[in-house]
Amino acid sequence: MTPNTPITVHHLNNSRSQRILWLLEELDLPYEIVHYQRDPKTMLAPPELRRVHPLGKSPVVTVDGLTLAESGAIIETLVERYGDGRLAPAPGSDDAVRYRYWLHYAEGSAMPPLLLKLVFNRIRSAPMPFFAKPIARGIADKMLGTLVDPQLATHLRYLEGELAGRDWFAGDAFSAADVQMSFPLEAAQARAGLNAQDHPRLVDWLARIHARPAYQRALARGGDYDLLS
Repeated sequence: MTPNTPITVHHLNNSRSQRILWLLEELDLPYEIVHYQRDPKTMLAPPELRRVHPLGKSPVVTVDGLTLAESGAIIETLVERYGDGRLAPAPGSDDAVRYRYWLHYAEGSAMPPLLLKLVFNRIRSAPMPFFAKPIARGIADKMLGTLVDPQLATHLRYLEGELAGRDWFAGDAFSAADVQMSFPLEAAQARAGLNAQDHPRLVDWLARIHARPAYQRALARGGDYDLLS
């Protein structure tokens, strides 16, 4: 099954919407891209995105008259409606339970400490009066050292262990759960200490998803994706 009209992806550079492009390439669905660029100073999405969705965030897609936001909801809807059994385990199976879990875990559990890591790192390097710098950096370092970094280490150990008995997050077959998990793990590799020595299975998983032809096609259409740098 395919949508009646091409899906429109409102795509923000260096954002979660890159994995939606990848999903659409994996499903071989027709889509168009409307590109948006982050503000180079604030790194926030431009106000034009609020014309599409009130929160002004990406990803947002429009498909057959519906406007969908939130990566997990977008992925689940597209796979259910247009996947024809692809990229999702059989309903009612144990793999289906794992599949649903990872669709929620990626944003509900994995991303909050990664976001805090980004925020506190920016606080450390933000321009401010000289007398305020030691205070701001001290607070940021304290939060990173006592809360954020230990949480990230716990999550990475957990995820490394989850791949000990299977090739992919939902089971032995690649699924849309792996698409959903790509962004937090790419972010962790970029700024949270995910490395081959401590997390060889996760690094191998990242190499395998990056080698997929559909992933490469999505990069070609989406443009620069700095999380890979």
